Amino acid sequence: MGTYKQNRTAEDIKREISAIVRELKDPRVSEHLISVARAEVSSDSSYVKVYVSAVEGMDVAKAATKALTGATGLIRREISKRLGLRKAPELKFVADNSVEYGMNIIKKLEEISNSSSDNSSEE
Repeated sequence: MGTYKQNRTAEDIKREISAIVRELKDPRVSEHLISVARAEVSSDSSYVKVYVSAVEGMDVAKAATKALTGATGLIRREISKRLGLRKAPELKFVADNSVEYGMNIIKKLEEISNSSSDNSSEE
């Protein structure tokens, strides 16, 4: 758990990267539902690890990570400009399966609620 400033900076960077991802024209990113799950800022704010997730699965998230790594210069420049940072942090993109995992949990919960409603209607 970081300091207040680290947490605030991480949330700002996460928000801006999410906006930048929607503006990118790379088909590996623009054709899929890509989500920035979280961002972790180092103690000196010079490095940021960005976790990227996709609804379609881990393969799409890995492809999006490659695309975003290729666009790191553009993303760093935009973050620096939009947030007014003196020095843009180094970005490292990591594929994450949190959105896919969440979707699986929702499906299982729906199955449980459907089966429990079927059991109650039989009684």
